[in-house]
Amino acid sequence: MSSDSNNNNKPEPVIVRLDVSALNEARSILYDAYRGEPTFQFLFNHRKPGYKQRVRATIRELVDLYFELEQEAVGVMVDDTLVAVAFIGDPDLRMDLASQFSWRIRMVLTAGFASTRRYLDYHEKIRAMLPQPLAHQLPMMGVNPKYQNRGYGRVLLRAVQKLCAENPRASGLVLDTGNSRYLPFYESEGFRSLGKIRLGGYEDHILFREIRPEAKTTVNQN
Repeated sequence: MSSDSNNNNKPEPVIVRLDVSALNEARSILYDAYRGEPTFQFLFNHRKPGYKQRVRATIRELVDLYFELEQEAVGVMVDDTLVAVAFIGDPDLRMDLASQFSWRIRMVLTAGFASTRRYLDYHEKIRAMLPQPLAHQLPMMGVNPKYQNRGYGRVLLRAVQKLCAENPRASGLVLDTGNSRYLPFYESEGFRSLGKIRLGGYEDHILFREIRPEAKTTVNQN
Protein backbone atom coordinates (compact mmCIF):
# COMPACT_ATOMS: atom_id res chain seq x y z
CA MET A 1 0.00 0.00 0.00
CA SER A 2 1.15 3.52 -0.69
CA SER A 3 1.49 6.24 1.94
CA ASP A 4 -1.12 8.99 2.24
CA SER A 5 -0.43 12.69 1.68
CA ASN A 6 0.61 13.13 5.31
CA ASN A 7 3.25 10.40 4.96
CA ASN A 8 1.42 8.24 7.48
CA ASN A 9 2.17 4.67 6.48
CA LYS A 10 -0.89 2.49 6.18
CA PRO A 11 -0.52 -1.04 7.55
CA GLU A 12 0.29 -3.61 4.89
CA PRO A 13 -2.10 -6.61 4.85
CA VAL A 14 -0.37 -9.98 5.01
CA ILE A 15 -1.94 -13.24 3.85
CA VAL A 16 -1.37 -16.14 6.24
CA ARG A 17 -2.39 -19.78 6.46
CA LEU A 18 -4.36 -20.46 9.61
CA ASP A 19 -3.81 -23.26 12.09
CA VAL A 20 -5.68 -24.36 15.22
CA SER A 21 -4.16 -21.49 17.21
CA ALA A 22 -6.44 -19.14 15.22
CA LEU A 23 -9.64 -21.09 15.92
CA ASN A 24 -11.20 -18.67 18.38
CA GLU A 25 -10.37 -15.58 16.32
CA ALA A 26 -11.71 -17.21 13.14
CA ARG A 27 -14.95 -18.22 14.85
CA SER A 28 -15.45 -14.70 16.22
CA ILE A 29 -14.92 -13.04 12.83
CA LEU A 30 -17.28 -15.45 11.06
CA TYR A 31 -19.95 -15.12 13.74
CA ASP A 32 -19.97 -11.34 13.34
CA ALA A 33 -19.99 -11.72 9.55
CA TYR A 34 -22.90 -14.16 9.33
CA ARG A 35 -25.28 -13.46 12.20
CA GLY A 36 -26.93 -10.58 10.30
CA GLU A 37 -27.03 -12.31 6.92
CA PRO A 38 -30.46 -13.22 5.46
CA THR A 39 -29.42 -16.81 4.75
CA PHE A 40 -28.48 -17.50 8.36
CA GLN A 41 -31.50 -15.59 9.66
CA PHE A 42 -33.76 -17.93 7.70
CA LEU A 43 -31.89 -21.18 8.34
CA PHE A 44 -31.59 -20.61 12.08
CA ASN A 45 -34.88 -18.74 12.62
CA HIS A 46 -33.84 -15.34 13.95
CA ARG A 47 -37.37 -14.74 15.25
CA LYS A 48 -37.05 -17.60 17.73
CA PRO A 49 -35.17 -17.08 21.04
CA GLY A 50 -31.63 -18.41 21.04
CA TYR A 51 -30.79 -17.34 17.47
CA LYS A 52 -27.34 -16.00 18.35
CA GLN A 53 -26.47 -19.19 20.19
CA ARG A 54 -27.51 -21.30 17.19
CA VAL A 55 -25.40 -19.22 14.82
CA ARG A 56 -22.43 -19.34 17.18
CA ALA A 57 -22.76 -23.12 17.55
CA THR A 58 -23.01 -23.62 13.77
CA ILE A 59 -19.93 -21.49 13.06
CA ARG A 60 -18.00 -23.36 15.74
CA GLU A 61 -18.94 -26.79 14.40
CA LEU A 62 -18.24 -25.86 10.76
CA VAL A 63 -14.85 -24.34 11.56
CA ASP A 64 -13.90 -27.37 13.65
CA LEU A 65 -15.02 -29.75 10.90
CA TYR A 66 -12.98 -28.02 8.21
CA PHE A 67 -9.90 -28.11 10.43
CA GLU A 68 -10.53 -31.81 11.18
CA LEU A 69 -10.70 -32.51 7.45
CA GLU A 70 -7.47 -30.54 6.93
CA GLN A 71 -9.02 -28.08 4.51
CA GLU A 72 -7.27 -24.86 3.57
CA ALA A 73 -7.89 -21.83 5.80
CA VAL A 74 -6.34 -18.44 5.15
CA GLY A 75 -6.59 -15.00 6.68
CA VAL A 76 -5.51 -11.38 6.42
CA MET A 77 -3.27 -10.01 9.16
CA VAL A 78 -2.93 -6.25 9.76
CA ASP A 79 -0.52 -5.10 12.45
CA ASP A 80 -0.55 -8.58 14.03
CA THR A 81 -4.36 -8.58 14.11
CA LEU A 82 -6.37 -11.18 12.19
CA VAL A 83 -8.97 -9.09 10.34
CA ALA A 84 -10.44 -11.52 7.78
CA VAL A 85 -10.66 -15.28 7.29
CA ALA A 86 -11.73 -17.74 4.60
CA PHE A 87 -12.18 -21.51 4.56
CA ILE A 88 -11.67 -23.30 1.25
CA GLY A 89 -13.15 -26.68 0.38
CA ASP A 90 -10.92 -28.89 -1.76
CA PRO A 91 -12.48 -29.74 -5.15
CA ASP A 92 -12.09 -33.47 -4.47
CA LEU A 93 -14.04 -33.20 -1.23
CA ARG A 94 -17.48 -32.02 -2.41
CA MET A 95 -18.45 -32.57 1.18
CA ASP A 96 -21.73 -34.25 1.99
CA LEU A 97 -22.52 -32.93 5.46
CA ALA A 98 -25.23 -35.55 5.89
CA SER A 99 -22.50 -38.22 5.92
CA GLN A 100 -20.58 -36.44 8.69
CA PHE A 101 -22.27 -38.32 11.53
CA SER A 102 -20.36 -36.87 14.49
CA TRP A 103 -20.80 -33.35 13.09
CA ARG A 104 -24.56 -33.89 12.73
CA ILE A 105 -24.82 -35.10 16.32
CA ARG A 106 -22.93 -32.07 17.61
CA MET A 107 -25.08 -29.75 15.51
CA VAL A 108 -28.34 -31.24 16.78
CA LEU A 109 -27.13 -30.93 20.37
CA THR A 110 -25.98 -27.32 20.00
CA ALA A 111 -28.04 -25.73 17.20
CA GLY A 112 -31.13 -27.91 17.44
CA PHE A 113 -32.73 -30.48 15.15
CA ALA A 114 -34.80 -28.06 13.04
CA SER A 115 -31.86 -25.77 12.30
CA THR A 116 -29.61 -28.71 11.50
CA ARG A 117 -32.20 -30.15 9.10
CA ARG A 118 -32.66 -26.83 7.30
CA TYR A 119 -28.90 -26.34 6.99
CA LEU A 120 -28.42 -29.86 5.61
CA ASP A 121 -31.19 -29.33 3.04
CA TYR A 122 -29.66 -26.00 2.03
CA HIS A 123 -26.17 -27.51 1.74
CA GLU A 124 -27.48 -30.36 -0.42
CA LYS A 125 -29.10 -27.88 -2.83
CA ILE A 126 -25.73 -26.14 -3.22
CA ARG A 127 -23.99 -29.47 -3.86
CA ALA A 128 -26.49 -30.24 -6.60
CA MET A 129 -25.55 -27.01 -8.38
CA LEU A 130 -21.76 -27.49 -8.28
CA PRO A 131 -20.24 -27.45 -11.75
CA GLN A 132 -18.26 -30.11 -13.53
CA PRO A 133 -15.32 -30.47 -13.73
CA LEU A 134 -14.39 -30.08 -10.08
CA ALA A 135 -14.30 -26.71 -8.37
CA HIS A 136 -13.21 -25.38 -5.01
CA GLN A 137 -15.87 -24.14 -2.61
CA LEU A 138 -15.74 -21.10 -0.35
CA PRO A 139 -18.29 -21.95 2.36
CA MET A 140 -17.14 -19.36 4.89
CA MET A 141 -15.51 -15.96 4.48
CA GLY A 142 -15.74 -12.92 6.72
CA VAL A 143 -14.13 -9.61 7.63
CA ASN A 144 -13.99 -8.20 11.15
CA PRO A 145 -16.64 -5.43 11.28
CA LYS A 146 -14.02 -2.98 12.59
CA TYR A 147 -12.00 -3.48 9.40
CA GLN A 148 -14.73 -3.56 6.77
CA ASN A 149 -14.87 -1.20 3.79
CA ARG A 150 -11.07 -0.99 3.65
CA GLY A 151 -10.49 -3.44 0.81
CA TYR A 152 -9.44 -6.40 2.97
CA GLY A 153 -12.28 -8.56 1.66
CA ARG A 154 -10.99 -8.13 -1.88
CA VAL A 155 -7.42 -8.81 -0.75
CA LEU A 156 -8.59 -12.05 0.87
CA LEU A 157 -10.75 -13.18 -2.05
CA ARG A 158 -7.91 -12.67 -4.51
CA ALA A 159 -5.57 -14.64 -2.25
CA VAL A 160 -8.13 -17.45 -2.18
CA GLN A 161 -8.33 -17.45 -5.96
CA LYS A 162 -4.54 -17.64 -6.26
CA LEU A 163 -4.42 -20.59 -3.89
CA CYS A 164 -7.12 -22.35 -5.88
CA ALA A 165 -5.10 -21.80 -9.04
CA GLU A 166 -2.33 -23.94 -7.55
CA ASN A 167 -4.50 -27.02 -8.04
CA PRO A 168 -4.30 -28.08 -11.70
CA ARG A 169 -7.38 -30.32 -11.33
CA ALA A 170 -9.77 -27.58 -10.26
CA SER A 171 -11.82 -25.54 -12.72
CA GLY A 172 -12.79 -22.65 -10.47
CA LEU A 173 -14.32 -21.42 -7.24
CA VAL A 174 -17.93 -21.56 -6.00
CA LEU A 175 -19.40 -19.37 -3.27
CA ASP A 176 -22.84 -18.25 -2.16
CA THR A 177 -24.38 -15.11 -0.73
CA GLY A 178 -27.85 -14.26 0.49
CA ASN A 179 -27.14 -10.54 0.42
CA SER A 180 -27.70 -9.00 -3.00
CA ARG A 181 -25.66 -5.91 -2.11
CA TYR A 182 -22.52 -8.07 -2.36
CA LEU A 183 -23.27 -9.14 -5.94
CA PRO A 184 -21.54 -6.17 -7.64
CA PHE A 185 -18.39 -6.92 -5.62
CA TYR A 186 -18.33 -10.58 -6.67
CA GLU A 187 -19.20 -9.72 -10.25
CA SER A 188 -16.27 -7.29 -10.32
CA GLU A 189 -14.06 -10.27 -9.39
CA GLY A 190 -15.34 -12.31 -12.33
CA PHE A 191 -18.04 -14.41 -10.66
CA ARG A 192 -21.20 -15.38 -12.54
CA SER A 193 -24.46 -16.89 -11.35
CA LEU A 194 -25.05 -20.64 -11.26
CA GLY A 195 -28.57 -20.12 -9.96
CA LYS A 196 -30.56 -19.20 -6.87
CA ILE A 197 -31.96 -21.06 -3.88
CA ARG A 198 -35.24 -19.82 -2.43
CA LEU A 199 -35.13 -19.51 1.36
CA GLY A 200 -38.50 -18.22 2.50
CA GLY A 201 -38.63 -14.63 1.33
CA TYR A 202 -34.91 -14.61 0.46
CA GLU A 203 -32.89 -15.78 -2.51
CA ASP A 204 -29.43 -17.20 -1.96
CA HIS A 205 -27.16 -16.62 -4.96
CA ILE A 206 -24.74 -19.39 -5.99
CA LEU A 207 -21.77 -17.92 -7.87
CA PHE A 208 -18.89 -19.40 -9.85
CA ARG A 209 -15.62 -18.05 -11.17
CA GLU A 210 -13.40 -19.96 -13.56
CA ILE A 211 -9.82 -20.18 -12.33
CA ARG A 212 -6.95 -21.33 -14.48
CA PRO A 213 -3.87 -22.99 -12.99
CA GLU A 214 -0.93 -20.66 -12.54
CA ALA A 215 2.37 -20.41 -10.72
CA LYS A 216 2.18 -21.23 -7.02
CA THR A 217 1.61 -18.43 -4.53
CA THR A 218 3.72 -18.21 -1.39
CA VAL A 219 1.63 -17.75 1.74
CA ASN A 220 3.09 -17.07 5.16
CA GLN A 221 2.51 -19.53 7.99
CA ASN A 222 0.69 -18.00 10.96
